[in-house]
Amino acid sequence: MSGHEIGCCGAFCGRCREMTEGRCPGCTAGYETGDRDIAKVKCKIKICCIGKLGSACSCADCPDFPHCNILQDFYGKTGYKYKKYRESLEFIRANGYADFLKIAKRWKGPYGSLIG
Repeated sequence: MSGHEIGCCGAFCGRCREMTEGRCPGCTAGYETGDRDIAKVKCKIKICCIGKLGSACSCADCPDFPHCNILQDFYGKTGYKYKKYRESLEFIRANGYADFLKIAKRWKGPYGSLIG
């Protein structure tokens, strides 16, 4: 994965105002160095993803992705963004991180069209 621009759930953190303005290091940064403590995390997705795969991955890399109850609950929430985050992970699984980032870097927010 390229840097920490992609959240475990499929959100593209590279366009998040909190991250671009330096108030948030992203979903996965700092755990490998000990700067952040996974024991203090409240997000079930992040706990599972980093615990299983490490901080250089997203849920797209998990073999349990299609049947993960944590993700299914998250993507089942009401709201357009949850569908888009799922589409992002499915795109990454099919096409890889490099192709995803080529498209996502043109977005204005954490999700957008995957038709490049």
